[in-house]
Amino acid sequence: MQVLERFQKEVIGVFRIVVGFLFATHGAAALFGVLGTEQVDAFAWPSWWASLIQAVGGALVMIGLGTRYAALLCSGSMAYAYFSVHQAGALLPVQNGGEKAALFCFAFLLIAVLGNGAWSVQRAAAPSK
Repeated sequence: MQVLERFQKEVIGVFRIVVGFLFATHGAAALFGVLGTEQVDAFAWPSWWASLIQAVGGALVMIGLGTRYAALLCSGSMAYAYFSVHQAGALLPVQNGGEKAALFCFAFLLIAVLGNGAWSVQRAAAPSK
């Protein structure tokens, strides 16, 4: 399947940018009470800290700086969210409202494993060989 592998780095880069952007806006909306989201109380556990991880971690993933570490932290935060908030409601994500948490968890795990792809700050800053 050489045709699909031809643009692998670009597709990974687009995936990283989109997932990071969605996660960052989700966190920023809760931190600042914008985009139809209620603002979380400052330093409240775990909502404020989760929103901070979402905003900062998502932004780092989106621009491609410290991507693997940021993505791993974001993935872990979504696993925590799923098991501490959603799992108590029902077994399956469709029953407990945890689809977004599960999808973000595995999307960030994939980014942590695959890396930046194309168009990242880290790649631009790296010395050419």
